[in-house]
Amino acid sequence: MSNDIQVENQKMIQHSVLGKTLSDEQCARLAEQVAELCLKDGDFLFKEGEVNHTLYVLVNGRFEVLRGCAAGDELTLQILKPGDMAGELGFLDGQPHSASLRAIGNATAFSLDRDNLEALLETDAKIVYEVMRAIVRSVHDILRRMNMQHVEMNNYINKQHGRY
Repeated sequence: MSNDIQVENQKMIQHSVLGKTLSDEQCARLAEQVAELCLKDGDFLFKEGEVNHTLYVLVNGRFEVLRGCAAGDELTLQILKPGDMAGELGFLDGQPHSASLRAIGNATAFSLDRDNLEALLETDAKIVYEVMRAIVRSVHDILRRMNMQHVEMNNYINKQHGRY
């Protein structure tokens, strides 16, 4: 990997959720393991049902999280923005993606393959630990939002705890 690409990758990591708790040196080490992805409007980062062991972090632009419906249409579940992670669960457990991610306009992300992160276990386990903590925080935030939405929807349906 050229030095210019490495420096750019290091900057992307330093300004991402993965770099929040890493030193500059650790970000440089992790930068050796990531790849930058540039997508055009409508390009898919991954599709529902695909399996890969890759974690993605959105650097700029936006991504639409889509889920297929019974009628063959796609339903937009969420819009991801810079700093958001994607593919966390597939990265951890290797299960098929439960939704698709499509770029809205031009977008940039970086990817980290599980094998590349695991290669750091021997030489710098602290990086692996901090990356895993960042993933858990991200998944926890998603779960917290889903729980709040569930409660709000339940209150709305049952006309409780508010003005509906």
